[in-house]
Amino acid sequence: MKATILVVVIVLVLLVLSYFYTNITYIRKPLDKMYKAGFVEKKIKLKDGTVLSYGEGPNNGKTPLLLIHGRGVTWEDYAKILPGLSKYYHVYAVDVHGHGESDRNPKKYTAKAISEDLTEFIKVVIDGKTVISGHSSGGMIAAWIAAHSPDLVLGTVIEDSPFVSTKLGRRENTYAWVYSFQLYENFKRQKKERDYFSYELKLSYWKKIFGDFLWKKFSKDAIAFRKKYPNKPVHLFYLPPNINRMFESVTYPYDRKFGEAFYDNSWFQDYNQEEVLSKIKSPTIFIKATTRYDGELLLAALSDQDADKVVNLLENGKKINIEAGHDIHYEKPQKFHKIMMNF
Repeated sequence: MKATILVVVIVLVLLVLSYFYTNITYIRKPLDKMYKAGFVEKKIKLKDGTVLSYGEGPNNGKTPLLLIHGRGVTWEDYAKILPGLSKYYHVYAVDVHGHGESDRNPKKYTAKAISEDLTEFIKVVIDGKTVISGHSSGGMIAAWIAAHSPDLVLGTVIEDSPFVSTKLGRRENTYAWVYSFQLYENFKRQKKERDYFSYELKLSYWKKIFGDFLWKKFSKDAIAFRKKYPNKPVHLFYLPPNINRMFESVTYPYDRKFGEAFYDNSWFQDYNQEEVLSKIKSPTIFIKATTRYDGELLLAALSDQDADKVVNLLENGKKINIEAGHDIHYEKPQKFHKIMMNF
């Protein structure tokens, strides 16, 4: 009997230790594997002086693939899938303007300006035709490049990008608008709280999910972590990765003025969504995450009807539905990898 109890205790201790180890290392381990696979961070200065940071995988002679991340993160957000993709592609993943180590120039915070710079990146760095994949706002950039430089694009993968739902009159009922763009504008208009991360946590949507008691504890510890490690993405040792992702994804190096361009709609200057989609000639896959609502508030990037409209506008398009949150490549790396491998 005592031996059985001892075994049970040991197993429980090992499970607890494994749980905390996973929580502590879930960011570092994919990065370690990525760099071990041969990825190197580089920088390129474009002809107008703009500096872009990017990661490049092994020069294996395979088809080039350019990855464009979404708002608020960096090229390393793709770390989970990069080693696998590098077996089939010569991979490039860029820091979009205002993110990571790339230049912070608000004059460049439009989809068109970014797309034009990345078109130059393809010509100068990749130096040939490429498959291009973008997540969220990055997918809208990928779409613009595919539409306006068809001679440079072999195929396009658009990962849960907010087409249609970002239009005036629709955007106001989306999670991104209420709990990001509008929230930051409200923060700028008040004087009581000077730290946006603290302000954001107090009014977070997730407070209603976890309740006041737990959210107060999470917030207190997250703020303490931020103060102690200001240059690290926030993650708490006692929370699993899927919950820590809430804190991590909003604490990467990021120029808030990039988000302001969505609020005042300047990001979409000279960007007609229907026109861009209808001009894409390359084979195109639109990956759609699960659609969820809270009342009339759209918690997804776009609705199922919006996604259908996107695919109908594409000349050679296909939609793939994945049961996942918005960050499909992060939450379902194997499924994303399979899509890219078969593309």
